[in-house]
Amino acid sequence: MTAPVVAVLDYGIGNLRSAQKALEVCGADARLTADPAFVASADAVVLPGVGAFGACMQALRGAGLEPVVHEAVASGRPFMGICVGMQMLFSGSDEDPHDTGLSVIDGQIRWITDELPRPQMQWNQLALAQPLDPMFTGLGAQPWVYFVHSLHGVPTDPSVVAATCDYGGTVNAAFRKGNVFATQFHPEKSGHDGLALLRNFVQLVAAGVPA
Repeated sequence: MTAPVVAVLDYGIGNLRSAQKALEVCGADARLTADPAFVASADAVVLPGVGAFGACMQALRGAGLEPVVHEAVASGRPFMGICVGMQMLFSGSDEDPHDTGLSVIDGQIRWITDELPRPQMQWNQLALAQPLDPMFTGLGAQPWVYFVHSLHGVPTDPSVVAATCDYGGTVNAAFRKGNVFATQFHPEKSGHDGLALLRNFVQLVAAGVPA
């Protein structure tokens, strides 16, 4: 079977290659790219990101990739956002109030509690709000994943929250909106459970199912 082609958006900031390599391990033909034509032809699209919300949004726009994201989402193909890539899908962030987000998910990126060390930099267990989502197949009720973050997404519509974790209160950790799935945690750094989630993504892409 031919490996599904996954376009990993390359806007020149952060360690984007780690997500690409993890997708390759999970069976995808994953390629870093900033070519709109290639993204349009790919079977699925992934938006990773690390660092500050504003810097990532400015880099994405500078690379001409903002309309590419919207076109990919609108196409109905599987689309995944990871860490700051997930945050960029929201309307804006308290971290950088002057930089608007992509508004794929209505809502705001908010600071997590400062009553515990911030950022949350640790393994934590997910509580699945949407346990039947195919992205969670085979992960068990409380999979362990790895977080490095100081903010989380607070959507206008709480039904798009797919998973949470506890860190001095409820932290929204994953989201589902149509063909878009997004995680605050780093699946590529989350060992067995993280690779299982990425493998689910690749298998859904291969099957032509909106992941």
